[in-house]
Amino acid sequence: MTQEMQANLIFNPKWHDDTAHRTIIKWNTTGLFQLNAVKYNWAKSLYQVMVWNFWLPEKVKWLWEDATQFKKDLTEDEKRAYKGILSFLIFLDSIQTVNLPNFSEYITAPEVNLILSIQAYQEAIHSQSYATILETVVDSKDRNEIYYFWRDDKHLLERNEFIGWIYQAFIDNPNDKNFFRWVVWNFLLESIYFYNGFAFFDTLADSWKMVATDRMINYIRRDELTHVTIFSNIIKEIKKEFPEMYDEKLILDMMDTAVKQEIKWSKHILWEGIIWMGHENIENYTKWLANGRLNMLWIKPLYPDVIKNPYKHLERMQDNNSEKAWFFETTVTNYAQATSMNWSWDF
Repeated sequence: MTQEMQANLIFNPKWHDDTAHRTIIKWNTTGLFQLNAVKYNWAKSLYQVMVWNFWLPEKVKWLWEDATQFKKDLTEDEKRAYKGILSFLIFLDSIQTVNLPNFSEYITAPEVNLILSIQAYQEAIHSQSYATILETVVDSKDRNEIYYFWRDDKHLLERNEFIGWIYQAFIDNPNDKNFFRWVVWNFLLESIYFYNGFAFFDTLADSWKMVATDRMINYIRRDELTHVTIFSNIIKEIKKEFPEMYDEKLILDMMDTAVKQEIKWSKHILWEGIIWMGHENIENYTKWLANGRLNMLWIKPLYPDVIKNPYKHLERMQDNNSEKAWFFETTVTNYAQATSMNWSWDF
């Protein structure tokens, strides 16, 4: 029988904040943000990175040039993909903004609550970023079409409903199994669902199309990579502290589901007409990415035959200048393998 999870009390004066006995969940914390006594040093280090990454949509200039290109230079297939992918990204960041405060209520380490709060703020900034793109790049009559693309696209509606169902399942029935599934799905959402969409914008920029939009996407991706790291560490802490909750088979099953959904959606919205992003590349890229994400959890590849990133055309976009950097998925995997989270960022 699965145990019911209990949300944190707002204030619990009968308990204490002793780090020697603290656990990441199911600990009776006082409710104070006692940040001078930290158990999870990876969270403290990640806080510094997330604060240092602070940005606002206003940082990105020249979006008006993208407006001209959207009307004159994009093919009809590229316009459709631009709209549909933006719609999905908007949904992902919207649902995370709402979801994270609920999730944080069950985390009993203030240093981890701290970075979850920053993540929620970043997700809201991402929503504002998409609004800025829509206000500048597309005609006003097209904005609602993008926000509600899922109303007329059954593939996107199916994806959105599935994500909402996973999250809602724990809210409605807060037991151990549903909580662990909730944690894993946060990890999968942050680590798999954004990235073919990101690659599409990079591909446009590689052909000098919609470069300002892609710059905005790169700032968003930099944030998302830290979010992947948050949830990979939470999963590993649960494995260490609550081995009875940890279920590797569930992780693999859910990863396989996420990969299949991402491939199906990406093939649908990108079609074969998008240069460099044929269906074979989409499938291999998604599986390659999944293997890297599982490596962060110290789990063997789910797709051992896929060992290379097929999107080689994007490698030339890498740059060591922080104002020109194109942030890639391998970055977070490499850092997460370190024994400490005192990262040295090389952009």
